[in-house]
Amino acid sequence: MTSAIQQAFAPTGHLRASINLGNPILANRDPSTGEPFGVSIDLARAFAKRLGVGIELVVFDAAGKSVEAVRGEQADIGFFAIDPLRGEGISFTAPYVLIEGSYLVPQASPIQSNEEVDRPGVRVTVGKGSAYDLFLTRELRQAEIVRAPTSPTVVDVFVAQQLEVAAGVKQQLEADLPRFPGHRLLPGRFMVIQQAMGTPKSRGPEAAAYLTQFVEAMKASGFVSEALQRHGIQGASVAPAASAT
Repeated sequence: MTSAIQQAFAPTGHLRASINLGNPILANRDPSTGEPFGVSIDLARAFAKRLGVGIELVVFDAAGKSVEAVRGEQADIGFFAIDPLRGEGISFTAPYVLIEGSYLVPQASPIQSNEEVDRPGVRVTVGKGSAYDLFLTRELRQAEIVRAPTSPTVVDVFVAQQLEVAAGVKQQLEADLPRFPGHRLLPGRFMVIQQAMGTPKSRGPEAAAYLTQFVEAMKASGFVSEALQRHGIQGASVAPAASAT
């Protein structure tokens, strides 16, 4: 780590980490203290420690806002699902965590499989700007997409508007089931999200390479696996080493 690398990531004197609370697998807010916690925060703090600088958590309630903060250089690093559209202006590392995307439907729905969702008359609820929104916007040809303000509000919008399908992080949908009985998850998954770290492309290729090396080291050392276990996260797995992806 050189002074040039430190300056690239902390031009303000401290590391500004963009945190998306819309993905409960990676970040949440402590109900008693209001402080963010989770795998993303653990990685952000470890990276700041490696750089030898302080940290500022820049917290958002939706992925799209978190992306724009890094793209607009209001933050120095962020934690995002890899997507071609998001790659404009942001350098991504290889993924550190893989997360399943699932569909939720009413119990009485005739839809029994993921393949049956893309049909005329089917309305799919997604969090605006989320990885699911970006993916399904490209993939769905016949179904209609209805965008909720954030990923955690997807099921609320889905139920309130009596829509056909809700799409999101499997764990988020499972957590919403007790609040909305009479619904079920479709078996399997419709996508796998590759969750990575990112930094503005303007910080240069050396900074991007350094961040990539950091992520690989955190996976190889067991740091990411231990963070998932420490926060009680199920349904997510540590991504393979970059050479194996």
